Amino acid sequence: MEKRVEAGEYHSKDFQWEFLKNLVENDPSLSHHLHHHPDSSSPSPDSQPWQDFHSRHSSGKFFKERRYLLKEFPELVSCEEKSKLLEVGCGNGSTVLPILRGSKNIVYACDCSSEALVRTKENIDLAIASVDNFRSFCCDFSKSKFPNWVACDHCRDNFKLKKDCYHSGESEGIHVNYKCSLSEHCVGGVDFVTLIFTLSAVPKEMMPRAIKECFAVLKPGGLLLFRDYGLYDMTMLRFEPEKRIGFREYVRSDGTLSYFFCLDMVRSLFADAGFIEVELENCCVKAAGDRNTAFFHGATKARKPKTCIKRVQDDEGIVHTKDEAIAKVAEDYFHGMFTASNTRSLADIIPEMDHKITEKLMRL
Repeated sequence: MEKRVEAGEYHSKDFQWEFLKNLVENDPSLSHHLHHHPDSSSPSPDSQPWQDFHSRHSSGKFFKERRYLLKEFPELVSCEEKSKLLEVGCGNGSTVLPILRGSKNIVYACDCSSEALVRTKENIDLAIASVDNFRSFCCDFSKSKFPNWVACDHCRDNFKLKKDCYHSGESEGIHVNYKCSLSEHCVGGVDFVTLIFTLSAVPKEMMPRAIKECFAVLKPGGLLLFRDYGLYDMTMLRFEPEKRIGFREYVRSDGTLSYFFCLDMVRSLFADAGFIEVELENCCVKAAGDRNTAFFHGATKARKPKTCIKRVQDDEGIVHTKDEAIAKVAEDYFHGMFTASNTRSLADIIPEMDHKITEKLMRL
């Protein structure tokens, strides 16, 4: 059984996003990310690239367990026991694992890739001795409804009516103990939906439909917890111009998609689906080996050529332009600077030094 390691602390304000924005938008080498791309339709959703992806990364080490989630979304811990959660796009279980470890929630997880579901089960079995509050299923929420056992048509209609009341301030909040009155096989919807680095992999024109499907199975007063790639993330800046297939939308060499969100885009997408905004912000994280650290390293490397030495004159007045000769002149210069030419013995130097320990201090 794998040793449990929790996140020590949660970072989201390591730097100001406006600072990153100014750097990117004033760097000519990144200009291809900024201008609007001619309107073109994204590739149709296809699970095969993700099937292939999870087959290639079958060790499960490609994604690290997201231990920060319970600190980022404390509602997952403070909610009532046996609250129902639907993790959409579970991948290899990097989001599901910390939730199962840190809460008593009933967790349902889906992915468009059956290969991903196999990886998820393997990683959970490795990390947790016994699990009776987890169920996974295959579903592509960008083009299919969630199965009826998550929320049947009767529950969906019931939720819609109660959500209308919630918008008018008449709802009592999350109904943890709600049960479907028509089908014993229906779990009666969920209290939480998590979309963690999932929506960015959906074609942009399919996003509204996908979000509305999440809204449809969420109980009145329930929460959707969202985290994904933000605009000017280092992952975005690494893409070559030919990988760009739309405005802020890219395709990787393996055929998987990646979109990069600004706050206004997120706000519009979720409001149009019927959600009420509770909290929305950029998470700006800079850590060892993280995307943002790589960005700052990249910016430093781009500026180095501006201060390079192209010629140097030695002590005899000879000008050198070749790299080897410039290096030799610099080496001789600094060697002379830090090599003493008139050395004295320690006995001669000590009496001239200021006394920091006085006779008075010695008597204490």
